[in-house]
Amino acid sequence: MNGFRRKNITIKTPEGIVFPLRLASPVSRFLALAIDRACVYAALFGVNRLIALLAALSADLARAVFMIAAFLLSFGYPIVMEWYCRGQTFGKKLLRLQVMDEQGLRLHFSQVVVRNLLRVVDALPWFYMVGGISAFVSARGQRLGDIAANTIVVQHRRIREPDLDQVLPDKYNSFRDYPHLTARLRQHTSPQEAGLCLDALMRRDELEPAARVELFAALRTYLAEQVAFPEEVTDGISDEQYVRNAVEVLFR
Repeated sequence: MNGFRRKNITIKTPEGIVFPLRLASPVSRFLALAIDRACVYAALFGVNRLIALLAALSADLARAVFMIAAFLLSFGYPIVMEWYCRGQTFGKKLLRLQVMDEQGLRLHFSQVVVRNLLRVVDALPWFYMVGGISAFVSARGQRLGDIAANTIVVQHRRIREPDLDQVLPDKYNSFRDYPHLTARLRQHTSPQEAGLCLDALMRRDELEPAARVELFAALRTYLAEQVAFPEEVTDGISDEQYVRNAVEVLFR
């Protein structure tokens, strides 16, 4: 039962930074699936009420529309949610689960599609028996869809209030002058991503100089993609200071 013995893994980034991650247990994944199935069934119930109006015209047409809707919701819901919500569905979000590339890289749309289409195989012969067995025996808790898509499912710990005074000295932060942009940055940055930026600041002294430069440059690029602050605010500040400013407005 490798899936039970090995609950934690480490991801090494191209910059040489190692981050520990906790693999989601098969039980938590099944509970998230149950929540997502409930969402799909609730949506289908609403669709069925609307389609009932078509039954008066043609029962066959109503059945055909319902089958198409059921297919689109069953496969489209997890694909759309995991792609647009960074590897999370409603069920995964409630249980703090997230789908990730097994190398810690950003998910590709093809990975999301493959892992969800192969649910048909993982669900065999009933109650996800094939997928459950695969998750139990896999060292990384992967069902067949995860293995084919090179993905893993991790569970994030609850984020405790950090001691910001350790890493954020009380200095002027030009980002604070743009409250509408800082609010947008909070909206577009997940708690896990904010925690990753904070962790990089707290561990900066443990990093090799070259790795530190590359890491903060990558974090700055990512944060800038979420929200673009005016050039007069960002020009002239280092990548590390940019991340410090962002972390301060994210947590304070």
